[in-house]
Amino acid sequence: MSLRLDQLSVDIAGRRIVSGIELAVGDREFAGLVGPNGSGKSTILKAIYRVHRPSAGRVLLDGSDLLSLRAKDAARRVAVVTQESTSEFDFSVREMVMIGRTPHKGSFDRDTEADRDIVDGAIERVGCASLAQRRFNTLSGGEKQLVLVARALAQEANHLILDEPTNQLDIHHQVEILEVVAGLGVTVLAALHDLSLAALFCNTIHVLSDGQLVTAGPPSAVLTPETIRRAYGADVLVIDHPDTGTPHLIPRRAKPATHDHPAEGTAARSPARPDAPA
Repeated sequence: MSLRLDQLSVDIAGRRIVSGIELAVGDREFAGLVGPNGSGKSTILKAIYRVHRPSAGRVLLDGSDLLSLRAKDAARRVAVVTQESTSEFDFSVREMVMIGRTPHKGSFDRDTEADRDIVDGAIERVGCASLAQRRFNTLSGGEKQLVLVARALAQEANHLILDEPTNQLDIHHQVEILEVVAGLGVTVLAALHDLSLAALFCNTIHVLSDGQLVTAGPPSAVLTPETIRRAYGADVLVIDHPDTGTPHLIPRRAKPATHDHPAEGTAARSPARPDAPA
């Protein structure tokens, strides 16, 4: 397996957030990580991209312990795209994408022609060449996320971690970003909120609840009303997507509202005033 979590546990401020996570993502597979808020999705991903140190267990890349790698070597293997962000500096789009070349350079190395070609290729590949001269902080949320995907591409890592990259984006940009990612041909593990979108793009889905793995498998086997009720405490209707056959989830109301309507053919009356004529 390309990426494997071996009994991963993470403690934060003395509290166990995730416990005993066993998870494997195959080479060039697009895997989804789903679960309710607070279930541990971001904590797991931050352990992979080395923000949180595991309290127990290991993160393995092609059998090697990720924590045994130097930071620069790890960055050559794992790229990260998080939620929409702003930059403290007034970078252009091209300058923002060029940051992805940092793991491949020494401290005082200048940008080379090869670096510029890789950056231009990454920008072109995600379809934002028209934005290359724009300032990053002037872009829309969806445009920023495409630029961050381009930066990850310029990093030339063969593992891509997506930490809720489509959160707060409209449906057009959500689909656009996931389409780009699905076409990259790299190993992807993505935390996603929209379960129907996860079913459309992911080969495998891992479901979390209360810091533990509930189940994992193909979307059709995992995204069932029973699993959603168990993990989320919500009732859903699951139908087949008419184009792809993948699960499409429709929320159910806890208790349908009822409204009193006048009988057909009659008009609602207001109470007569006491002084009204008979």
